[in-house]
Amino acid sequence: MVTTRNRIPGEVKVFLNHIYEYKKGIRSMVLCTINKSYEQVVTDRLESQQICYVKQDAGERSVNIYFGRPECIEAIRLLVTRPLNLLTPEEDFILGALLGYDICMQCERFCTRKKQRLTSA
Repeated sequence: MVTTRNRIPGEVKVFLNHIYEYKKGIRSMVLCTINKSYEQVVTDRLESQQICYVKQDAGERSVNIYFGRPECIEAIRLLVTRPLNLLTPEEDFILGALLGYDICMQCERFCTRKKQRLTSA
């Protein structure tokens, strides 16, 4: 792990907290965007804890790592087949719901994105 003076980087601390929340049942699935330099550390931890995950490139230096219950990760494999900014409003809505985001905010986001698509078509 890349550390300075044996300190755990902030990104890794957030990731470890997400694992804690997942293990406690607070979340069924998590999306964690991390620097690629921590990718091996993160995937090693998920594998050692037997947590299902899937990776998605998120640019030159970042990677999205989805982890959680197997049925949720299988849905992600089928749903998220391109970069997040290219998802349809419907796919974006489903992803947000799977991640446990506030459903009213997801509805607002969906309506905004859908209207933008309709007016630009």
